[in-house]
Amino acid sequence: MTRRVAAIDCGTNSIRLLVADLDTERSHAVPSGVSSLTDITRQMKIVRLGEGVDRTGRLAPAALDRTISALRGYADLIGQLSVDAVRMVATSATRDAENAQEFTSRVKEVLGVAPEVVTGEEEAWLSFTGATRELAGPASAGSGDPGPAAAPPYLVTDIGGGSTEFVLGEAGRVIAARSVDIGCVRMTERHLHGDPPAAAEVAAATADIDAALDLAADGIAAGGVPAGGAKGGCTVAKAFGTSEVSFRRRHEPKNQSSFSTILPPSWASTSYRWSSLLSFIPHALSAASTLLL
Repeated sequence: MTRRVAAIDCGTNSIRLLVADLDTERSHAVPSGVSSLTDITRQMKIVRLGEGVDRTGRLAPAALDRTISALRGYADLIGQLSVDAVRMVATSATRDAENAQEFTSRVKEVLGVAPEVVTGEEEAWLSFTGATRELAGPASAGSGDPGPAAAPPYLVTDIGGGSTEFVLGEAGRVIAARSVDIGCVRMTERHLHGDPPAAAEVAAATADIDAALDLAADGIAAGGVPAGGAKGGCTVAKAFGTSEVSFRRRHEPKNQSSFSTILPPSWASTSYRWSSLLSFIPHALSAASTLLL
């Protein structure tokens, strides 16, 4: 039996839609790593819902209007595609905002369902599940894939607009996770005011990022693990339960900002592994921030 489902992931900077056909019988029968989800469409719009939230603690009227406008377009598309079930999640900006209820109420008016506002830890778990489900499993029949990209454990880094999640785990199991407030929108609005940013602004952003990375390092015991960055995993994983969906990293549109790397397992020092892995995070955040200035 096939159901057509829609998932919407609303973050601090963008809002994403996935509509797919879900093979409900196959999703319970196949092993982890084999897709039971066939994409119909993937959409992404920059709405910057979290504009000003770091400073004011509230979702701005203009940001709410932009996001609801994009959501109306998604709702129209969902109707045209005859979707059977819809699920939406909201992340960093919504959970930080004092007036989040205004947003969730407006979403329900447009979409018919209220968004689930997930915690940072839930977001980390969802990102990990969406990004790694197919990595450890066999290649899908007829897909042309050579097989698993890397053996577990995995360290996934998900750089968003409001927060960045670090998740260590194996296929289907999270070992440790930490969400820290160093998203590209938050860092841009908090520190990077010039164009180009002044050296002091960059230094302040770097110090903020370094402090957050220390918190992440305290929460994750990394040891020679493959590391990847994924944006969109939450859309897939949270939408319809992790036992029913999968996420293919290569399907990300080329014009979206996402960053990934793989750590060689031969690296010897834990501290060296961390410093080498995390050194790319400030550069990635800086690159993402330039899109928003």
